[in-house]
Amino acid sequence: MTKVRVVLDTNVYISRLLWTGLPHTLLQVAENGNLVLIATPAIVEEVREVLARAKFAARLTTLNTSVGELTESLLSLVEIIQEPKVAPVVLQDPDDDKFVACVIASRVRWLISGDEHLLSLGRYKTLRIVTPQQFWTKWGKRLKVERTS
Repeated sequence: MTKVRVVLDTNVYISRLLWTGLPHTLLQVAENGNLVLIATPAIVEEVREVLARAKFAARLTTLNTSVGELTESLLSLVEIIQEPKVAPVVLQDPDDDKFVACVIASRVRWLISGDEHLLSLGRYKTLRIVTPQQFWTKWGKRLKVERTS
């Protein structure tokens, strides 16, 4: 089986943790061991902060879960690396630099995102920044899992 190492942006994690669809499928592939998710403590903290926003409270209630439970499930899936530094790359949204830095530090080639600031870069050095759909089109069959919804 092919094991691919990737970094996911916060919006992909949120989509997976709260809904079904392609981001959910990507994390299922990670649960099966065919996709290795790399993150930093700052990325995990950002996911936790976003999950705690009031706009997601009703969804958490519907799913009968909590921010803590979802954060723990995320931590069980990701390989955590040290906080790397990178020169500013995403000038429109410097907070997004943490994702680029994570990719560079972990020598990953794929950043999967729905963020327009990151996607507008397209590439950075050997890094490819793609949507979940673009990644799935290239790697889905190799990862040996059926896509849900």
